[in-house]
Amino acid sequence: MQLYNNLSAEERAALIEEAGKDRLTISFYKYANIGNPEIFRNHLFITWNELDVLGRIYVANEGINAQLSVPADHFKAFKNHLDSISFLENVRLNIAVEQDNFSFLKLKVKVRKKIVADGLNDNTFDVTAIGTHVNAEKFNELIEDPDTVLVDMRNHYESEIGHFKNAVTPDVDTFRDSLPIIEEDLGEHKEDKKLVMYCTGGIRCEKASAYFKHKGFKDVYQLEGGIINYVRQVNEKGLENKFIGKNFVFDERRSEQISTDVIAQCHQCGKPCDTHVNCANEACHLLFIQCEECASQMDSCCSESCKEIVALPYEAQKKLRKGQYKSNAIFKKGRSEALRFKKNVAES
Repeated sequence: MQLYNNLSAEERAALIEEAGKDRLTISFYKYANIGNPEIFRNHLFITWNELDVLGRIYVANEGINAQLSVPADHFKAFKNHLDSISFLENVRLNIAVEQDNFSFLKLKVKVRKKIVADGLNDNTFDVTAIGTHVNAEKFNELIEDPDTVLVDMRNHYESEIGHFKNAVTPDVDTFRDSLPIIEEDLGEHKEDKKLVMYCTGGIRCEKASAYFKHKGFKDVYQLEGGIINYVRQVNEKGLENKFIGKNFVFDERRSEQISTDVIAQCHQCGKPCDTHVNCANEACHLLFIQCEECASQMDSCCSESCKEIVALPYEAQKKLRKGQYKSNAIFKKGRSEALRFKKNVAES
């Protein structure tokens, strides 16, 4: 019984290219009571591996959070399997705005304590007492209301390249960091303002809305299906798009183009740019925004020191990495001291 990937990302990419078949990038989540996440995890891996499903899936006692790449000709079988699981029957599937056959190159199904790291003690409040779900049309109405406070529940590196007009965008590295900041900053409006939240696919708002209601916010709303579902509704119904820039996504694509606005800047020279890259030095791998000119000058690295390392023979680079652990510092997403433009802005 195979419960692991037997192909590297490079080998998988080559097979996908050779097959020449379209794939669909899909995401979904569901809060549910899963008694034995380990058994459920194994069941998913075995079934989805046979369907050539790739992606990153987290399973916990509280539910499932999935981001997937599914062969288009296997979609029906995949959907039938989801519907055979009682709590996933007819679950909302967010299909990516922009498709890419190489969005995921491995199947990873992991058991976690939570499907989103929120730092909350769920025993202190009712996680099912969520805010009101609203569709794109209602969302557009709400955010034009002067009595509404619109809050982006994503991290700073996500909102940096795209967000809704007039949204509050907390300068945070993680979802858990945003909760106390929002509560403190908006505490005086718990009773006189509508709190409207959004995120990528809806999962962060699902928990946050229950948390903020528990903290005394009286009128709480959340964008159903997040930005991904909003854009789909806007396109299908001919609604006004109030999202500017790109929607950051957690796969190989890194983003989806929603509007033609470029609202971010290269972290190295300051030119208008909204392209996220990872530093070419595998020991660093920092995610940051880099324009084509800087990518050429810096050999796709974030700093001169990393540039010197990638110039070394591969075996020498590998030797330097030996025994070193890639800490969560790589996920600081543009806060590195090595990024000249970002550093200068922070100091000014």
